[in-house]
Amino acid sequence: MVLPSKKDLKISLEVFSVFQWALSVLVIVITVIAVNLYLVVFTPYWPITVLILTWLAFDWKTPERGGRRFTCVRKWCLWKQYCDYFPLKLLKTHDLSPSLNYIVACHPHGIMSHSWFGHFATEMSGFSKTFPGITPYILTVGAFFWVPFLREYVMSVGACSVSQSSMDFLLTRRGTGNMLTVVVGGLAECKYGLPGSTTLFLKSRTGFIRMALRHGVALIPAYSFGETELYNQHIFTPGGFINRFQKWLQSMVHIYPCAFYGRGFTETSPGLLPYAQPVTTIVGKPLPLPKIENPSNKTVAKYHAIYVDALRQLFDQYKTKFGFSEAQELVVT
Repeated sequence: MVLPSKKDLKISLEVFSVFQWALSVLVIVITVIAVNLYLVVFTPYWPITVLILTWLAFDWKTPERGGRRFTCVRKWCLWKQYCDYFPLKLLKTHDLSPSLNYIVACHPHGIMSHSWFGHFATEMSGFSKTFPGITPYILTVGAFFWVPFLREYVMSVGACSVSQSSMDFLLTRRGTGNMLTVVVGGLAECKYGLPGSTTLFLKSRTGFIRMALRHGVALIPAYSFGETELYNQHIFTPGGFINRFQKWLQSMVHIYPCAFYGRGFTETSPGLLPYAQPVTTIVGKPLPLPKIENPSNKTVAKYHAIYVDALRQLFDQYKTKFGFSEAQELVVT
């Protein structure tokens, strides 16, 4: 019998680490719903479901009050395999002071934001060594905190709600040295998650600018080179039935349903795992903003333009190092 080599075992662990994170949301949601339905309908143990729902109601605001992180979960050795799968690399252009708070605007979203998770929700890409004294909070949509057990898993890596009240709390009640990371394009940007794409959904995204002005915290542009290379998409005929359905759903719930695909458990098989392509994240220079408690739309637009210019400069400075031509531009829609 031929035993697998160390290299084969490591590749298998890397594939499993990505698979379990990508699938965990679906598995936990289905399991929680199925088990609790079974308890209520077919067994006398329905009080367990009542207790779970009671705890959920009691703990509902926790994702907006700093969450409940566990350093031991952020340091799981499984996340090392996750970061090595691509691999992920984190680079900074400037040091950050632990005496200040920051909002990091992350681009692009891609399909599943794998690089942003690996850098800011785990310690295995070297975040604490790169930014000593800084505590990252990766902010995500509130739906992740609606399901028992899933919310615990998501919060354990330092994730919090991206709501205004959550950001207000983190910027005023948690002292200094906090880094709030927001993937600005959100799910609406998924349709641009194509190899070679440099298109961002950013023109109408002004909430992070308004929040930074209200608290007078510095904004930091960050760009992940390679995030859009992790999946392909099937593009449906413009104006066709499926394309019209995609646009209708996006107009209703601000989510663009993509027909994406990647690789399977082996490198040459098709599937829904991301391609093993290197992703390098550049964290740019902090942009100091004045504190304006109630900024006008004109003021927000002014600083939004300043931010976009800084993001373009960051992209232009590094684009040729990561496979883009000198003529390639960042497209903001």
